Amino acid sequence: MKVLLTGGITGGHFYPIIAITEELNKLAEEKHLVAFEVYFMSTDPYSERALFENGITFIRVRTGKARQYFSLLNVVDFFKTIIAVFVALFKVFILFPDVVVGKGGSASFPALFAARLLRIPVVIHESDSTPGRVNKWAAKFAKKIAISYPEAAKYFPKEKVALTGNPIRNDIITPMKEGAYELLNLEKDIPIIFILGGSLGSKIINETILQIVPELIEKYQIIHQVGKKNIKEVRDLTRVIIGEKEHKERYKVFEYLDDQAMKMSAGVADLVISRAGSTIFEIAVWGLPSIIIPISNSNGDHQRKNAYSYARAGASDVIEEKNLTPHLLASEINRLMNDKQKRDEMSRAAKEFSKVDAAKKIAEQIMGILIKHEN
Repeated sequence: MKVLLTGGITGGHFYPIIAITEELNKLAEEKHLVAFEVYFMSTDPYSERALFENGITFIRVRTGKARQYFSLLNVVDFFKTIIAVFVALFKVFILFPDVVVGKGGSASFPALFAARLLRIPVVIHESDSTPGRVNKWAAKFAKKIAISYPEAAKYFPKEKVALTGNPIRNDIITPMKEGAYELLNLEKDIPIIFILGGSLGSKIINETILQIVPELIEKYQIIHQVGKKNIKEVRDLTRVIIGEKEHKERYKVFEYLDDQAMKMSAGVADLVISRAGSTIFEIAVWGLPSIIIPISNSNGDHQRKNAYSYARAGASDVIEEKNLTPHLLASEINRLMNDKQKRDEMSRAAKEFSKVDAAKKIAEQIMGILIKHEN
């Protein structure tokens, strides 16, 4: 049995694929499926280590990017996509998987197009409240459609849709408090704010936080994941802004947090500040109150819609980028940190919103198609 997974090259697409694979491998073991193979087709492997650890074979197909704004690069990428479709068709034909699982994004289009032509069963998962163009198109021939937000159901044939939530890897699903203060060099009696800017970091969040860091560290500790491309700038600015101020050690800046550091940060955090991508579902499963700052120009405005869907559940507050100022963010942080009852309500709402078994539900649907296809 062969499963071909395909999707974009962001963490929001890649890590749910890893979570689904974890559950597929468990089911294959339970059902004693010896000849069970999993493949991942995309432009980039994103994390070769994660692929290796989960027994996933990477198949590279370089495709073009589908921009929703005018750019001469769209012409170049159109031809890249045409070539990618032919390359994918050849590679998928040689592999001939029993099912293709798409996470959306332009990188998934060639594999899904090949699956359509070769009449291979397709399952898609949509992470956002408003689906992207590839998933909208693939929904026409997909056997099953898993969605993360109930609002996404209206875009798909209702007989195919299942509200599963967003898959989360086992390695980060459970917050971990033991050892966190020692590993992250934190003080035990000072509240902690955990800031995430998505897999690539967020320049606007970083800049806003840096302007209020001197004020925040008087009362709080900050764990701030800024992204690889931003780390040098943030560290340079931190030396200027904080200098030798008292409590400067309370501001902890990281390029990237590995799974252990992520779980430990979640285990000790009192409040999370985050973008509105798939991280929302990690925050929800951790049961943490949050301030969500959606990207203002996301495709289909999906981040803003994700944020307000989550906020309607009572799990977070939303600050849109157009309204984001240092004063407003500092005021909102202080308001929530001074209101434990409100944070407790948010925590309960977050846990109710979360769906811990999302990866398992999707894997079961995939396995059902596999077994039926095999017979």
